[in-house]
Formats: sequence, C-alpha cells, structure tokens
Amino acid sequence: MTTSTALLLADLTGVAVFAASGASAAVAKRLDLFGVVFVGFVAALGGGIFRDLAIDEAPPLAFGDWRYAATAAVTAAAVFWLHPQFARLRTTVLVLDAAGLALFTVTGTVRALDAQVPAVGACVIGMLTAIGGGLGRDLLTAEIPVVLRREIYAVAALAGSVLVALLDALGHANAGWLTAAAAVVFLLRLVALRRRWSAPVATLRAPRTETRQPPVNPVPE
Repeated sequence: MTTSTALLLADLTGVAVFAASGASAAVAKRLDLFGVVFVGFVAALGGGIFRDLAIDEAPPLAFGDWRYAATAAVTAAAVFWLHPQFARLRTTVLVLDAAGLALFTVTGTVRALDAQVPAVGACVIGMLTAIGGGLGRDLLTAEIPVVLRREIYAVAALAGSVLVALLDALGHANAGWLTAAAAVVFLLRLVALRRRWSAPVATLRAPRTETRQPPVNPVPE
C-alpha cells in the first residue's frame, strides 16, 4: 500500500468517525434529518476544509472529491436511523472520536508538510485539522467546545503534530512510523479520558468583603 493510499484511507476513516460523532450530538439535540446530516458533515469535514484552505489547495477535498462528502453524509444518516442502538455505545463513540482525532492529526500535518509549510505552521495546521470539526459540531449544537474545557484534546493533537514533524525531519515519514504517531495520539487521548487528566484551569476567588464594626456611641457623663 502506497503512502497516498494509506493517507486517503486514514482520511476517509476519520471522516466517518467524526461524522458519527457529530450526528450523535445532533440527535441528542433532537434535530431533524437534514440537521443531523449537516452537523455530521461539518464535524467530519470542517477541519479538512480549513487545512486545504490554509495550504492553498483549491477546491478543498471535501468539495473536490465526492468520496469525502458521501462518506460523511451516509454515516450521519445511518446514525440518525440507528441512534437507539448507537446511543448505548457511548464508550465506543469516545474511542472512535479518539481514533478520528489521531487520524486527522497525522494526515493534516503530513499534507501541510507536503505543501512546503514550515514545521511550526504544519503543526498548527495539523492540530486545527483534528479539532476544527469538533469546534463546528459543538458550536452548532450550542455546547462549549470540548477543546476549551479541561480535557486533554487539543493538547494531544498538538503533541501528535509535533511528533509527525520530527519524523519528517528525520526522514522517517513512512506509513509505519506515521501509524505509530497516530497510535500515540490515540492512546494519549484514551489515557487522559480514563484518568481524567486536564489542563490547568484558573482558580476564581470570591472578592474579600471587609466587615466594618458600627461606631460606638460615647456614653454621656
């Protein structure tokens, strides 16, 4: 299997995973069929569209290759019709979401590096490719984006992007090493969920209020 074929399969797998994640969130908000498919489409392809625009690839693959849009739409529609069974698979959805995060991190970073984007920029593009769809999903379903909460999500994607950039710099950006990089992101995300790791959050303290004693009236002599 060539690297380009492996990237295509990884991309389409990530599209299906994030489409399922977005569609399940839309079903929970009781959106209609069109709404479920639309949210699934955004969740699956939002990050990839940003990536392609950032590396000046026109039209973006989401619009130029029918397989991307078809995979997202079919997966989201399947979740709409099968959501009673799908709703019982919350753990499976989290695992699939972690897999999609890992796949999109790797493919986004590799495509940015192939487009001659410098390593730092490629790492940022790779991270945003992985989290962009989730941002769109959460905003459309009126949720605080998961990447802005305590969970280790964007941090895992950024770590994976840095690892891919290092592998590319060392000349090891082949299918085997890239699979290993995706596995690192996947495991980091799952361990963070399991152990409830989180990024630091600012501690808010209530303002101190001074209690003043009432004045003592002088006793008349």
